[in-house]
Amino acid sequence: PPQVQPFVPQWIAQPKLVKKLIKDNLVPIGDVPGIHPWLLKKLKMNGIESFFPVQAEVIPAILQSASNGYLLGQGGYRPKDICVSAPTGSGKTLAFVIPIVQVLLDRVVCRVRALVVLPTKELAQQVSKVFNVYTDGTSLKVVLITGQKAFAKEQEMLVQRKVTGYCSLADIIVATPGRLTDHISQTPGFSLAQLRFLIVDEADRMIDDMHQNCLNQIVKAAFQAGNDSGSNMLFQRTKPGPVTAASSCSPQIPLQKLLFSATLTQDPEKLQQLDLFQPRLFTSVYSEQKALGNGPETEQDSNSKYTLPEELSQRYVPCDLNSKPLILLHFMLTMKFTRVLCFTNSREASHRLFLLVQAFGGVPVAEFSSRLSPSERQRTMKEFEQGKIQLLISTDATARGIDVKEVNYVINYDAPQYIRTYVHRVGRTARAGKLGVAFSLVLRIQERRFLQMLRDAGIQDIKRQTVKGNSLKPLVQQYEEALCKLEKTVK
Repeated sequence: PPQVQPFVPQWIAQPKLVKKLIKDNLVPIGDVPGIHPWLLKKLKMNGIESFFPVQAEVIPAILQSASNGYLLGQGGYRPKDICVSAPTGSGKTLAFVIPIVQVLLDRVVCRVRALVVLPTKELAQQVSKVFNVYTDGTSLKVVLITGQKAFAKEQEMLVQRKVTGYCSLADIIVATPGRLTDHISQTPGFSLAQLRFLIVDEADRMIDDMHQNCLNQIVKAAFQAGNDSGSNMLFQRTKPGPVTAASSCSPQIPLQKLLFSATLTQDPEKLQQLDLFQPRLFTSVYSEQKALGNGPETEQDSNSKYTLPEELSQRYVPCDLNSKPLILLHFMLTMKFTRVLCFTNSREASHRLFLLVQAFGGVPVAEFSSRLSPSERQRTMKEFEQGKIQLLISTDATARGIDVKEVNYVINYDAPQYIRTYVHRVGRTARAGKLGVAFSLVLRIQERRFLQMLRDAGIQDIKRQTVKGNSLKPLVQQYEEALCKLEKTVK
């Protein structure tokens, strides 16, 4: 049968093409419309006389989307999201730094209005440096959150407690995902209710596996009302939906997403997850052939099915958030599982789970994460292979590609967001013809999507396994004591 072409939305099919050759297409900074004279002066002071093609296209686009000020109210339209696909070194950072600083120049009250999320600490540091250069001399505050400082220190950088409530100390936050989601869930007074720009740099890495969840949490926090000490109920946001009389009468700060990447995925399904609003795509990543319309490019990759080890049996356990740790303890203590590799979706989650199991006692447990030095990791691995450790708790990042000998069980403590992650994790057991079992603990709200993801990949043979509440009861009291113990140590 003829190959069905995947449906490609108009905005991806017909992007705005940005010239590739940087040297031949420099644009003098004075020729780009709408840039604040003060910023032009700053650029010159930093030796920048002309913009690269990407910058010349994207800066005006972002400025234009905020031309009525960033509080877009009645009659104003919601700004379109922007995706930029351009190779490394083409000047993407400046393309968002300049317009964001300009749009926020005349803000009165300090609130988190721009948030840049990057996959690594090094990138985050780089970007915050650039922001610091261009906010220098303004009252705008840039805060870098990457977990290099103690959590409490970061909290002090983000919010200040006053008699009247909390107030923000940051206008622009540059952050890595793990640490950011911790602040969203754990820092009192930290609010994204006034967020205007969400910039995802290195977007393809950020849409991947672990980080999608982070992006969802940011958006959720941005639409959470009322933890802004009550004064801002006027600007309460509603999730964007059809325009109704009610939704158009109160001014709402629009949340605009700006995605930058060297290889922004052209896969519509992935971009779908980002829930973009009438997006515009700027790209300098195109083949001349395709740009001229000479025949379709073949996409082999999109429908490849995954192969799993023959001897692997797969199960999933529907559960709720509170019972997850109990189910893991039940497997280890009641069912006497041995040689278990357990995956979580973040370093923080790994660490917390490790401390919890340790506090509970009775299970030889270790964590395997980027917190450990390479030599500690090797030692841990060895002890696991010798059977001194029965439960090894790890993140995907650490376990990528490692060959762990003799894993009997893989437990997905956090259900993986992506099929590649799933295949990668469960493939740590049943290696080289041995038997192995993979359990995924799936929250009820994730269940449909999780099964759909496996079905789409052609993985049929996963069985549902329920763990009855009764079998968890004997663990509850000791578990609660372990929790208390943990609270104390964390404090």
